Amino acid sequence: MTDLTLLGISGSLRAKATNRLMIREAARAFGEDAAFVEADLNLPLYDGDLEDAEGIPASVQTLRDQIAAADAVVISTPEYNKGLSGVLKNALDWVSRTDGNPWLDKPVAITSATGGREGGARAQTMLRSCMVPFRPRLLQGPEVLVARNTGEFDADGRLDNDLYLKALKDLMGQLRAEAERARSA
Repeated sequence: MTDLTLLGISGSLRAKATNRLMIREAARAFGEDAAFVEADLNLPLYDGDLEDAEGIPASVQTLRDQIAAADAVVISTPEYNKGLSGVLKNALDWVSRTDGNPWLDKPVAITSATGGREGGARAQTMLRSCMVPFRPRLLQGPEVLVARNTGEFDADGRLDNDLYLKALKDLMGQLRAEAERARSA
């Protein structure tokens, strides 16, 4: 199948963030024949008064529509203070306020790249908990936890560690299989 769409969500806003590099590496592992869309989480902070006064911001509606249109989603989260980034949590909170549930039964894979030695294990656990109300089809493994992230990518932004690459290829192969299964159901 060549018409799959993968949405990549990086929990970091930085242009050269290693989690942005991770979703791009994940897209390559998912398959060059698939369309890859990179989400923009540069959203306003969730504010119920803003929502009441102005409705759902256009940038949030775009993200919601991208999730709904994707055949599969890969999320890569940094770990900030033993949890996921505020940027990512804010995006989840905003999307929860939109009509419908774009995450329902959506195949989703989680990765992380962090400076710490545990590679984002706590952020991934927290993200999994935050995803429960949305009821996606969260892949359980293999876990891809890139520790000491700045040394794991080469000058071209490619993941430069065979163990991490093997796990990422396995995870993305499973994600693709889930997306194809959902498509044919």
